[in-house]
Amino acid sequence: MTSFKQIGNELYSGERSFDFVGRRKIWYTIGAVLVILSVLLPIVRGGFNFGIEFRGGSEFRLTNSQELPLELAEQAIHTVVPEVEVVVTEVGLSDIRIQTEQLADVESEAARLALAEAYQVEDSAVASSFIGPNWGADVTRQAITGLLVFLVLVSILMAIYFRSWKMSASALIALAHDLILTIGVYAAVGFEITPAAVIGFLTILSYSLYDTVVVFDKVRENTLDVEFSETRTFAEMVNLAVNQTLVRSINTSIVAVLPVASILFVGATLLGAGTLRDISLALFVGTIVGTYSSIFLAAPVYVHLRENEEKLKTASDKVAANRQ
Repeated sequence: MTSFKQIGNELYSGERSFDFVGRRKIWYTIGAVLVILSVLLPIVRGGFNFGIEFRGGSEFRLTNSQELPLELAEQAIHTVVPEVEVVVTEVGLSDIRIQTEQLADVESEAARLALAEAYQVEDSAVASSFIGPNWGADVTRQAITGLLVFLVLVSILMAIYFRSWKMSASALIALAHDLILTIGVYAAVGFEITPAAVIGFLTILSYSLYDTVVVFDKVRENTLDVEFSETRTFAEMVNLAVNQTLVRSINTSIVAVLPVASILFVGATLLGAGTLRDISLALFVGTIVGTYSSIFLAAPVYVHLRENEEKLKTASDKVAANRQ
């Protein structure tokens, strides 16, 4: 039976090879379908589920609820404000977070007392606060600014490091793919988009960029004098680089995904840690998608952007003539 180590050695030497670059139209099609679905999902579902930090509103925190039914919170709020939409979330083992649209001061105090009465706790066990829409708009603006600054700096640094704007463009396309798909998953499952989730988005972009840089570093090494090669074309050299880094990319992804999965499924689902759930879903999906894009998208797109250069076409013709 062939061992994983042997497969890795064969991939690195070129004895075994997966044609990632040659089949790039398949990967483009899959990526395009996933991106379109990710764009359509928020429209079909009526938008994203933004957290209170972005949309503004009132929030109540109830401690020591003794694991009483969550429905009591909604009923208590409706005794004060009958028509308001109430979002109730369990936090940890015995705490409850209740969110509504922004209430007037009198309504907020009445709702706080109603919650204390419903759960039979002291008034001091229920804390109330509100976040105005201006604060939420400021958070949104800063998140978008942070993303744009990150992308600009990444583009410049990659263009300088690899001395090729086409590598930079390929990496940005892969990053955009990762971000859109991760946000699409949030729309599909209905998780709240909170500041913690935004931090997760930026983190997975960094991971995706890291994995892409590793692949591109090997691509640069393999294609340094590719125009003088008489045995392999530019596309074949790039494909070899992807195969040579394949095992490393998979191993890195597994090592990164396992602890994040434990946070997502154990910490968030079993322990009810909502904040952990917000950031861990972005990290979980983004790590997997980032690994996929660095292998199936970034390198093939780079070949697509460069294969029509005159010196590379001449080199490919020379390789084809030698094989005949």
